[in-house]
Amino acid sequence: MKKTDAIKIVEILKQTYPDATCSLDFKTPFQAVVAVILSAQCTDERVNKTTPALFERCQTVEDFANIDTQELENLIHPCGFFKNKAKNIKLCAKQVLENFNGQVPNNMQDLMNLAGVGRKTANVVLLEVFGIAEGVAVDTHAKRISNLVGLSNEKEPEKIEQDLIKIFPKEYLKDINHLFVWHGRNTCIARNPKCNVCTINRYCKHYKKNIHS
Repeated sequence: MKKTDAIKIVEILKQTYPDATCSLDFKTPFQAVVAVILSAQCTDERVNKTTPALFERCQTVEDFANIDTQELENLIHPCGFFKNKAKNIKLCAKQVLENFNGQVPNNMQDLMNLAGVGRKTANVVLLEVFGIAEGVAVDTHAKRISNLVGLSNEKEPEKIEQDLIKIFPKEYLKDINHLFVWHGRNTCIARNPKCNVCTINRYCKHYKKNIHS
């Protein structure tokens, strides 16, 4: 895809979803880390229903480090994979306390060294907490849209992200994260994409192929 077309896609999606923002609720940097860890294989809506009680119980990084594992598992149970997520959250809190004086680090390398934090999570935290758009958080929506539209033929999130970084100028990266999520939830739906009402269908490889087939 040409760079000019890629930019047009972002501009159109910005008009389509003017309110596109991160839909996870959090107030502190560490709450952001926890919310994104919980959102793996889980909807943001479910996470937002789970975190109020969790954040009430754990108000500081120390609270997360010291909470009994069983209690933490019970609090986050609705988000799925609760045993693994609880283990990562507790270890992550300890790492932030021991290695970063209790402050969530603001760079990709240090974030990715934290338990439970992969590149996608690090991208979200950098953008939402620090306003840094270093890359694109390739979730299920970004992956599907990138493949269908023709922005990337790759299947692995890291490789898709590299394709997106190559095609989009840096100043557009901060918008792509939110826009792809909103477009994926509202229009480019996994099982039954609403291609006929899609505002970017004229640039979409999948749509053009289906029209001409």
